[in-house]
Amino acid sequence: MGKDDPVMIVRAQQNFPAVGEVLEPFRYPWIIEGWMRGSHYGPLMPVSVKQATPTRFDGPPRVACLGFQLADGRLIGPRDMFDDPSYDEARRDANRIADVLRLHGPFEPHRLPLDEMEYTTMPQIMKKLEARWVKA
Repeated sequence: MGKDDPVMIVRAQQNFPAVGEVLEPFRYPWIIEGWMRGSHYGPLMPVSVKQATPTRFDGPPRVACLGFQLADGRLIGPRDMFDDPSYDEARRDANRIADVLRLHGPFEPHRLPLDEMEYTTMPQIMKKLEARWVKA
């Protein structure tokens, strides 16, 4: 719910792109904002509904997809579209990218810039320490 848990409905087939064409962009783990309280960058990982609950630093950010079929005026489904071994490499890539980002520690490029951080006291702490910073 809210801005951190968006929902998207996409129509496919007939006069629209095929289901595979709609899902193909999720093969690549795009680096997005939204990891750990919305204050960090992370790779978007396509997962099954069963794998949709993150535990590692509340991430990596995940996307799940449920597919429905409209047949004879009835909605059939859902089918868990990312519960598919063809997305295993995307998940492996996302984990590898997550490892690289996390190894930077609690700093950029893993963490968002201060002016974009939410749900954290970091901007207030930085303001309090502002007089101590020395320009290099």
